[in-house]
Amino acid sequence: MQGKVVVITGASRGIGAASAREFAQAGAKLALIARSGAEVEALAAEIGPQAMALRCDVADWAQMQAAMLAVQARFGRLDVLINNAGVIEPIAGLAEADPAEFGRAIDINLKGVFHGMRAALPIMQAQGAGTIITVSSGAAVNPMEGWGAYCSAKAGALMLTRVAHLEQAARGLRVLGLSPGTVATDMQVKIKASGVNPVSQLDFSVHIPPDWPAKCLLWMCGPAADPWLGKDVSLRDDAVRLAVGLMA
Repeated sequence: MQGKVVVITGASRGIGAASAREFAQAGAKLALIARSGAEVEALAAEIGPQAMALRCDVADWAQMQAAMLAVQARFGRLDVLINNAGVIEPIAGLAEADPAEFGRAIDINLKGVFHGMRAALPIMQAQGAGTIITVSSGAAVNPMEGWGAYCSAKAGALMLTRVAHLEQAARGLRVLGLSPGTVATDMQVKIKASGVNPVSQLDFSVHIPPDWPAKCLLWMCGPAADPWLGKDVSLRDDAVRLAVGLMA
C-alpha cells in the first residue's frame, strides 16, 4: 500500500478508525471521512501528514462528490475506497419504526454506499485501476427482528457490490465486500441496550476487536482476495482468518 491513496468513510471510530491506523502503518495516504469533524481531525493529526480529514455526510451526494474531488486534488489519484459508514438505528419492528428514522438509515447505509461508488468510479475508471470495498454484514442475507432498515440497506449494498463488479471488472476495477461478523464497537453497545433479537443477548467478550476487520480490509486490497470479487468476504470463515494472519 506504499503511496496508495485510501478513502475511508465512517473513519472517526470503530472499524473505520482501526482501518485508518492499519492502512497508515502499511504506507498508504489517507482521506478520513466522517460526520464528526473534531474526532476525524484528531485521528488525522495522530496519523500525520499522510492523512487528511474531511467532514462529510455520506448521505449527501453533493458533500460526497466534493470530498472525492478534494482527495483527488490533494493526492492526485484514488486507489481504494472503503465504504464503512453505517448506523444500526432504528431498532424497531416494522409496525413501530419511525418512517423518518428508517429513511435516514437507508440514506446512510445504502445511498451512502452508492454515493461513494458514484464519486469514486469515474476517477478509478480514468486510472484504469482501483478497489472499492463495502463493509457489509450477515444482516445482508439474514433477516433479524427489529433490524428492518439495517437488513434492507445491507442487502441493497451487497447488490450494489454485485452490480458494480459486473459493470467494472472489465475496466480493471475490483469491487467486493466484507462481512466482519459482530465487532466490539459502539454499534454493539446500542444493540446490547436494545434487548432486541439474539445478537443483543451476546456477551461483549464474544465480539471480535475492530483491528481484525481492519487487517482483513488491508488483505482484501491484494490479489489473494480476487476470488471474492463481486461478493462478500466472511470474517467468520476460519480459512479467511488464516489467510489474513488472524489464526496460526
